[in-house]
Amino acid sequence: MEKSNWTNEAWEKVQEKITRTSNRIGARFPHASVEGTYVLEAPHWWTAGFWPGLLWLLYRDSDSKDERFKDIAEACEQQLDEVLMGFDRLDHDIGFMWSLTSVARYKLLGEEQSRKRALLAASVLSGRFNVKGNYIRAWNPWSEGDRNEGWAIIDCMMNLPLLYWASETTGDPRFKHLAMEHADTVLEHFIRTDGSVNHIVVFHPQTGEFESVNGGQGYAPNSAWSRGASWAIYGMALSYRYTGELRYLEAAKRVAHFFLANLPEDSVPHWDFRLPSGVERYRDTSAGACAACGLLEIAKAVPNEEAELYQAAGERILRSMYENYGAWDNEAEEGLILHGTSHYPERRNIDVPLIYGDYFFVEGLARLRGNSATFW
Repeated sequence: MEKSNWTNEAWEKVQEKITRTSNRIGARFPHASVEGTYVLEAPHWWTAGFWPGLLWLLYRDSDSKDERFKDIAEACEQQLDEVLMGFDRLDHDIGFMWSLTSVARYKLLGEEQSRKRALLAASVLSGRFNVKGNYIRAWNPWSEGDRNEGWAIIDCMMNLPLLYWASETTGDPRFKHLAMEHADTVLEHFIRTDGSVNHIVVFHPQTGEFESVNGGQGYAPNSAWSRGASWAIYGMALSYRYTGELRYLEAAKRVAHFFLANLPEDSVPHWDFRLPSGVERYRDTSAGACAACGLLEIAKAVPNEEAELYQAAGERILRSMYENYGAWDNEAEEGLILHGTSHYPERRNIDVPLIYGDYFFVEGLARLRGNSATFW
């Protein structure tokens, strides 16, 4: 099947399925599909932006311009106001939430209220920056007495575009400065020489000194969590897009080469690339979809003689997901892409569709069909 044929066929199937599933999900916040039905989370959950972001992609790129998709996405954004003003539940994932809701709506429709929401969110994210360690703090305490104020995570690379966008929109470089400081800390402490990636790095919150590495959602501190690599690939590529600093592009390429070298035959990654024998090698399609978007972003940034490597690799991953992992004809399954792994160490949402995997698959598909603009 020709490239254009499979991507158009996939787009039609995505649109058909989301038209159906949106009737039940509506303006709510799906996270992981359990026994075929997406479990709905509260608006403060970190994945709250992915469903409306997916709907905005379909609204933007489909000939029909389905107003239902627009209406649902706008209603989701409005529900996030309570989270933004409530403050206590906000953490490093502010970018995931408001880039795919408010920034998306502002970019598509020029809605001034969405611009203001996104700028407020960017200001709150900036407030999590620790000037001693030059990192954006990750989570808040999960329980009373919990001390994690020195923790930073690789996921936050995908939250930096909200800060870069805020600087571009306002003309104020402060947001960009903070984003670059965090990205430079990632270069120093997260990305290893071989291109594998740490998930959690712990700093002393008072002095900023490096203390330790935690395994997080990977198998162990020295393993190679595949979704962490995907956050690094795409996040560093986006940092290059906004800054033009070659060190970020080189980092994206280094992690990409490690990622591609460790893929199985069908080009869809296992949840960790460095597992001992006897540990289940579940796939994580969400890591594959995000990495594919990052590879396509790198392809835009490198000279023509390099671009084909990254372009072809990104397409190969997405096509394999479409042909081997899609749930297109299964009306009992709300997810688009099967076999995601959310958090293996805690045994949560293993081998199920994940809304962020669905989102990145659709974003990658949109890129392959010719629209390389993103909400990031």
